[in-house]
Amino acid sequence: MQLRSSAFKRGDIILSMTLTLAEVEHIAELARLRLTPEEKERYREQLSTILDYFVQLQDLDTADIPPTSSVLPSRSVLREDEVHPGLNIHEIMRNAPETENRQFRIPPVLD
Repeated sequence: MQLRSSAFKRGDIILSMTLTLAEVEHIAELARLRLTPEEKERYREQLSTILDYFVQLQDLDTADIPPTSSVLPSRSVLREDEVHPGLNIHEIMRNAPETENRQFRIPPVLD
């Protein structure tokens, strides 16, 4: 079964999209999966069922439905920014193991 998105037009009648074992093997190879014969058959059935649902979706008339990025209302999950006083330089330097000229002193990184 090789389909392209433009292969079917609205109104085309497609009864089933059953995958072959060869197609399942190809998909498994692309996904780098090693499947037993039983798994191949099970995935063939499951993937074919999923594709059949897509066939049903093709029958829906969506001409009057505007494009949407989400069905949920747009809202921010972030809180509003609140200004808080920061630490003063003395409090910051108090936690440093070594300081020099109001800066952190660290061991040399390069020789």
